[in-house]
Amino acid sequence: MRRGNRRRAGLRRGLRGQRGIAYLGVLLLVAALGLGMTQAARIWTTVQQRDREAQLLFVGDQFRAAIASYYNAAGGSRYPASLDALLEDRRGLPTLRHLRRLYADPLTGSTQWGLVKAPDGGIMGVFSEAPGQPLKRHGFPARYDAFGDSDAYGEWAFVYLPPPPVDGAANEPGNGAAY
Repeated sequence: MRRGNRRRAGLRRGLRGQRGIAYLGVLLLVAALGLGMTQAARIWTTVQQRDREAQLLFVGDQFRAAIASYYNAAGGSRYPASLDALLEDRRGLPTLRHLRRLYADPLTGSTQWGLVKAPDGGIMGVFSEAPGQPLKRHGFPARYDAFGDSDAYGEWAFVYLPPPPVDGAANEPGNGAAY
């Protein structure tokens, strides 16, 4: 009988040793899962930020195009006094809608935008008031090439500048203009 007791005692000692190894394996597995989840969260955050930047470029361009449309409509050559004027332009008949709705800033979630004031007091552009540094550094459309070296989102200003007026110099004698 003593042999049986010794055998059982040996089994118990072996199981206790294996329990410690299993516990260590579970701890290592939990640590590896934690590191993996941390990496996944970092990647997800970056993807979300890039998506919000792409939305900002789209929405900002919509505002710029709406301001350009307002400026050139109804014999205007005048910037809107507020962003609400882009929703309903009653300067002429029929009423024009240069913008369907006031878009929220994709970075802040607010409809509050930074405004670029024109010399006449109107609004010639918008910019995001979000803090932080942009991830996107290159690959902008030609009209937004200046965004490439920006250190803050506030430097991404979506501004409409009218083309310079054509002066009469091209029609002066001696410049090859036909009479």
